[in-house]
Amino acid sequence: MCCPSATFAVWSAAWLHGAAASDDALDALLAWGEAHEVVAADEPTADTFDVPVTGNRPATLARLLAALRRHGATGAHLVLPVPGDPRGLGGGGPFTEAALRAGEAVLLAGLGYGVVPEILAEGLLRWTVFPLATSPVPEYRALGEAEHAMTDAIRDSAGALQALDIARDRPGVRDELSARLRSAPRLDWPAGTPGRALRVLQRATEVNAILALAHADDPGGAVSASAAAQRAQALRPLATAVRTAQCAAVNEAVRVFADQADRQP
Repeated sequence: MCCPSATFAVWSAAWLHGAAASDDALDALLAWGEAHEVVAADEPTADTFDVPVTGNRPATLARLLAALRRHGATGAHLVLPVPGDPRGLGGGGPFTEAALRAGEAVLLAGLGYGVVPEILAEGLLRWTVFPLATSPVPEYRALGEAEHAMTDAIRDSAGALQALDIARDRPGVRDELSARLRSAPRLDWPAGTPGRALRVLQRATEVNAILALAHADDPGGAVSASAAAQRAQALRPLATAVRTAQCAAVNEAVRVFADQADRQP
């Protein structure tokens, strides 16, 4: 299912490059919550994007989209940072801290800003626009390379768990997995989104659901602290590969929409 930032990145790119209507982009984001609000982290950012500072009455996503077009944004770049792996965020500062807390963010290519979603309550998301402390160079990974790396990580993690003799099935796990996948938000993507990107996102969703069950079952078949640590270590590369594949799929879709617009007469 990826995340709200992925939906925002792809749909905003499609809208900015004439491949989607703004209403369709806004409707697609409703999969993540019935209400969305936008604020800025500081006064200069508020003036730039014509949205209020945090603590004041928030603006709408439509206003944020309008500001992106007004400032000539060409697309958005998805990042999925975690503690210990803040790739794509550049230096520190409030944006980096917020992105690490959320586990996701959108870099606004060429504008020097980032946007981080936060769940305030069930059905309510707040998007905060931050200035970037530095100008990070978006990290692009070829989609095919990221897909193969995820496949390799699945095999390697399974092999490592078997070698540790701590891989096991528990009763009802397949039903739990099916239920988790059914409960995921049903996402719409713009017409013209690359098919391979969608397939990679679907596969990553399935693997993420398996990882979530594995973490919920921690320590799984491990019977000692050291075995539990080895189990976590075996799963960590897979989680990294899934995040990388998700970013590659979303950022490839953004690139395709930009390229299609550039080729139009």
